Amino acid sequence: MVDQSIAGPVKVMANASEGDRSGRARIVILLLCVGLAAAVFLSLTSGASDASAVNVIGDWLTGAVPGDATLSARDSLIVYDIRLPRVILGMLVGAALAVSGAVMQGLFRNPLADPGLIGVSAGSSLGAVAIIVLGGTMLAPVTTLLGTLALPLAAFFGGLATTLMLYQVATRRGQTSVATMLLAGIALAALAMALTGILIFMADDRQLRDLTFWSLGSLGGATWGKIASVGPIIVLALAAMPFLARGLNALALGEATAGHLGIPVQRLKYTAIVGVSAAVGASVAVSGGIGFVGIVVPHLLRLLIGPDNRYLLPASAMLGASLLLLADAVARTIVAPAELPIGIVTAVAGAPFFLWILLRKRGVIDL
Repeated sequence: MVDQSIAGPVKVMANASEGDRSGRARIVILLLCVGLAAAVFLSLTSGASDASAVNVIGDWLTGAVPGDATLSARDSLIVYDIRLPRVILGMLVGAALAVSGAVMQGLFRNPLADPGLIGVSAGSSLGAVAIIVLGGTMLAPVTTLLGTLALPLAAFFGGLATTLMLYQVATRRGQTSVATMLLAGIALAALAMALTGILIFMADDRQLRDLTFWSLGSLGGATWGKIASVGPIIVLALAAMPFLARGLNALALGEATAGHLGIPVQRLKYTAIVGVSAAVGASVAVSGGIGFVGIVVPHLLRLLIGPDNRYLLPASAMLGASLLLLADAVARTIVAPAELPIGIVTAVAGAPFFLWILLRKRGVIDL
């Protein structure tokens, strides 16, 4: 029984603190909306083509359709058939990776947690590598039947299979152990990487070039078909994750406390795992390996707006989408007309930040 003389002031202080953070969080989310709109416009108007921002704005304002005089036929093709699918895919992938990172950090109660911890990325990579290496031999019927969708679907089902195996290993008597899940995820990721290594050893020179570029991550293969194949999966996962916010907030106090507060902890774990697996698996399927977004974005926002997942999850989606679009714009322009893999850009920016997080946690630096 809690002493009401103590509980009252504590509740008032908590509400006051929450109100202050809520106001700041709303302002940050509003600024992130503006930043995302700017990132979208920058991505549409930057690149090796000379399609200018003025012409693109004029095309929008006049209500012109692709091919109208405001944009040349070439620029119209580049903006609407190449860059626009790329922008939409970049927004989906960036939001999926960032929100998945925030959910994983809330689930494991560790700011250094990442979707790769549970082996989804490794399983997705294994499925994709299998199609690239064996698509002309053992898996030829699959590639013939699915065509260009063979690679993304193989990556998605590879991640899904890894997740199902992980859930079976970590669940006993209807209860899923987070610690067992983490250890099993590391083991399954190592197994998937070993099998991937065997396939890479079997690959020829052309396949090795494809594997190298795919493993570094890229949005260069964005098409309306790929968006149609993985977009609904990512959108559904992103739409479901905000409903986990209250449970993740309670889980920060411990599983027992969350259960006493009325949170269905087991269902929360299952929903979080499935949502992260679907979002990350679908993202890896179409973009390859893009690292550090899931770690950097949630931690940065947590420093700005606090740990409240009601605001952290939507803010992560917008900042993740914005940062990936900016990274893609850099990748397309820094070595134009060639294209730098986007995974290199995110690693160069994210690795120093990750080291800063580690040093700050250990007390080596105080910034």
